Amino acid sequence: MRAQFVLSEIGVGLRRNLTMTFAVIVSVALSLALAGGSLLAQEQVSTMKGYWFDKVQVSIYLCNKNDASSDDPNCAKGAVTRQQKSEIKADLKKLDVVEKVYHESADQAYKLYKKQFKDSPLAASLTPDQMQESYRVKLKDPTKYQVLQTAFSGRQGVQEVQDQRKTLEPLFNLLNGMNIAALCVMSLMLVVALLLIVNTVRVSAFSRRRETGIMRLVGASSFYIQMPFILEAAIAGLIGAGFACVLLVLGKYLLINNWLQQRITLIEFIGWDAVVAVMPLILAVGLLMPAVAAFFTLRKYLKV
Repeated sequence: MRAQFVLSEIGVGLRRNLTMTFAVIVSVALSLALAGGSLLAQEQVSTMKGYWFDKVQVSIYLCNKNDASSDDPNCAKGAVTRQQKSEIKADLKKLDVVEKVYHESADQAYKLYKKQFKDSPLAASLTPDQMQESYRVKLKDPTKYQVLQTAFSGRQGVQEVQDQRKTLEPLFNLLNGMNIAALCVMSLMLVVALLLIVNTVRVSAFSRRRETGIMRLVGASSFYIQMPFILEAAIAGLIGAGFACVLLVLGKYLLINNWLQQRITLIEFIGWDAVVAVMPLILAVGLLMPAVAAFFTLRKYLKV
């Protein structure tokens, strides 16, 4: 009988404040969709970092005759000699942070440049002797680039030590900045949702103050009186969380699977497992956040 009464009161409350309940559902859905999107964006950035940082290499460019004849201070003592190349390679293999060392000759660098930049006006004027030999070094831990920088920068025969990871860091910084912006918008939307929940609960409690007064007189406990209001807020929040999950699924299917993956093949995108892993958290927040907000609101405003 008590359960039936609580359920009937929930139905009455949702019908009486239909417009505000709808506003709560929409605001919760949008804020939690942004929250889920931010979590997935962080996962995407981490996936991209792991994918690309595992493939980037440190390049040690060696001085050639053109560098020696120019004003480059790193090659002031002439082009790299065969002995210097052997010493550099041997020292590279001694380092614990080095996983593998690849040698790229000037001819190989020339062929690669002609293939990658065949439409460039500079490609026709370049000759193999203008290209630099280099050692491409794959590190066990890409963050230990500084070890090679310290060991080989300024060394005789070395023109430059270049970390390919630096070319990717601006992209990841941009993505992290966008993620922070999304978190700020999400926080604002959560505040709006909380304010709507508090206001909805206050209006609902005020519109039923006569019924709650009678219940208090016949000996009903505070928790029993508050339960319909708390469940109303929790149900509205749970519906909003359900819509947020639907938005995330649609975003993954339409935006990532059917658009981005077709156009950007160089990026490893997050899978469905990441989306599924976020959903329980969204549903839990959608259920608990309105219920807790309603509980504290009622303690202040439900006084009969």
